Amino acid sequence: MNKINQLFIRQRESGRRLLSLYFCAGCPTLESTGEVIKTLQRRGIDMIEVGMPFSDPLADGPVIQSAGTVALKNGMTTKKLFEQLCAIKNEVHIPLVWMGYLNVVMHRGYNAFFKDCVDAGISGVIIPDLPFKDYLEEVKPIADKYDLRVIMMITPETSEERIRFIDDHTDGFIYMVSSASITGAQSSFGDSKLEYFKRIDDMNLRNSRMIGFGISNKQTLESACQHAAGAIIGSKFVSLLNETGNADQALDLLFDALKK
Repeated sequence: MNKINQLFIRQRESGRRLLSLYFCAGCPTLESTGEVIKTLQRRGIDMIEVGMPFSDPLADGPVIQSAGTVALKNGMTTKKLFEQLCAIKNEVHIPLVWMGYLNVVMHRGYNAFFKDCVDAGISGVIIPDLPFKDYLEEVKPIADKYDLRVIMMITPETSEERIRFIDDHTDGFIYMVSSASITGAQSSFGDSKLEYFKRIDDMNLRNSRMIGFGISNKQTLESACQHAAGAIIGSKFVSLLNETGNADQALDLLFDALKK
């Protein structure tokens, strides 16, 4: 069974809230990717989003854009990332989710790209600019062949009809974006966002949900975990990793921030 599905089965049985972290492959150094992943796993992170840097990242805020720029200057490529992941594949037991843009996937071709993902130990992909129609018609049949999960995002503006359509045609989990804006840490979630979290929770969807974008402290973490299976943290961890250059130290600072 796919590792993502296994994780959420265990989560539903235990009720324990999950924590997933995003980082940009190739940052702070080209060769740091494997060590970051192994450190996060050792420190108890439940799932990791491995970001592939891209020259025109539409959904990314300044922190992740900056990390992507550094990674590209360091020489990170899709081929290099897959080589790095293959090198640690047998040491990684938690789900890895590749996150990147459609151009990167189409340059390789869907079939070859998804085969590369499986060979590298990736359990799912997030492609923010993948049209849902293209997913259904072209991507899903190939992803299903390789037992890969294609994770779709929803926002406060996504209609109930579309959310249920996404829920019916995807597997793994649904990525609930806390707002329709770009990534970036926030100090708190206002009433409208909390109402959005509750509204989706009350829909009793088939898929579990993870909430991301803006989670950086105790208030935002608890708000997310109250209405979903867990939280995804990106910008806050990326900024700490860039500051320290060390995943253990970055996690120490992140865990401290999440208590405040």
